Amino acid sequence: MKHTVIDLFCGAGGLSLGFHKAGFNTIYALEFNEVYAESYKLNFPNTYIEVADIREINDEMIKEKFKNISIDVIIGGPPCQGFSKAGNIGRMFLEDERNKLFLEYLRFVSIIRPRMFLIENVAALVTHNKGKTMDEIISAIHKIGYKVKYQVLNSVNYGVPQERRRVFIVAYNETIKDFTFPKKNEQIITIKDAIDDLPKLNSGETSSVDLHYAMKHTEQMLKKMSYVKDGGNRMDIPEEIRPKSGDIRKYIRYDSTKPSVCVTGDMRKIFHYSQNRALTCRELARIQTFPDSYRFFGSSIAIQQQIGNAVPPKLAYEVAKCFLRSLENE
Repeated sequence: MKHTVIDLFCGAGGLSLGFHKAGFNTIYALEFNEVYAESYKLNFPNTYIEVADIREINDEMIKEKFKNISIDVIIGGPPCQGFSKAGNIGRMFLEDERNKLFLEYLRFVSIIRPRMFLIENVAALVTHNKGKTMDEIISAIHKIGYKVKYQVLNSVNYGVPQERRRVFIVAYNETIKDFTFPKKNEQIITIKDAIDDLPKLNSGETSSVDLHYAMKHTEQMLKKMSYVKDGGNRMDIPEEIRPKSGDIRKYIRYDSTKPSVCVTGDMRKIFHYSQNRALTCRELARIQTFPDSYRFFGSSIAIQQQIGNAVPPKLAYEVAKCFLRSLENE
């Protein structure tokens, strides 16, 4: 009998895919964004996905949905934006309106009472407000009757060709003896290992590979790009045409000998290590370890955002295997 999972804030399904590969059965997913939900549906046709705002699903509705169903695990990454104000003037992190989704996630947990749950979030959560924010979150989890462990994992240590640090908060009830995070893998995969076999493309060109089409860059952008060497940055561009302001993480070229920088929802000004263009959606999906068979719905920018927001499935799989061990070791 497969262990049952609910995926809240499921996005395009990176976490679900990792848990699915480890043998879990995701029976319900919740996503607010209709476009992201369509991507999820394409890849998980057997999972019931609800497109709704979690705040509008009241306690009675939750009880009704999951009555007579035993849920082993809840997974998800509730968004939190309120880093700047929280901690100032004595304000608590979870009191900030923008972080209420965290509490909504815990409301689902407190009603459904899974044996374990996972919250994935930005690594900054751990050090925010000198650690008080993390204390607040742990305290909220203890209040609903769960033990908790957390660790910042860098995806590069788990078979993902990308530097990406995220905190994984794992909570479990009294039926679970313990939980151990996955061991690091010494083998580092470079961006070149991950994408070099895909067809070469110039600006604006397409290919027969799904989602492997290059955006069309302006002549001005192509000129700037042409000066940046493998692993180089904007300082390679002659001063008279060099961008003077803006994010220093832009106008760089991927280093072919290293893993990728962290994939976000907008990678248009980071250039392929040997081709004059930004990466295609398929290349970004590969860096996030989505298989080429994985389908995405929406415009090119919506797809980039879905890929950038996702938990790399390979990392999700390593974490899911640890969940499996805990569930079966009682």
